[in-house]
Amino acid sequence: MILQSLAGLPAFLVYFCTGLIAIVAYLFVYTRITPHNEFQLIRDNDPAAAIALGLSLLGFVAPLFSAIAHSANVLDCMVWAFIALIVQVAVFYIVKIPVPDLSGRIAAGELAPAIWLGLSSLAAGLLNAACMIY
Repeated sequence: MILQSLAGLPAFLVYFCTGLIAIVAYLFVYTRITPHNEFQLIRDNDPAAAIALGLSLLGFVAPLFSAIAHSANVLDCMVWAFIALIVQVAVFYIVKIPVPDLSGRIAAGELAPAIWLGLSSLAAGLLNAACMIY
């Protein structure tokens, strides 16, 4: 009985590690394209940076969840994770249009721009995830 339950463990480990690698890659890329240093701002107790980055991460993880759940194999999952990353980068640039000094305002600790960026990232991620059902 227990052995049957553990039969899926290798696949779990492969997809879980793939997901973790995708998340690290996302954080690496995303924090390089933003002019502000999210992790330093978070270390300095800037809630705006934490909100923006945290919701952005959720906006990436939602389609990653969908990719893991619906992919035919790990390579397929990685392709969709890459697409999710591209969508989140695009969202960052799109939400800067109505708020041109978005990064500066987040670095200054302003919450409204951080919430705008974070919730826009989450909304795009949920839409992205919904579209990945094929």
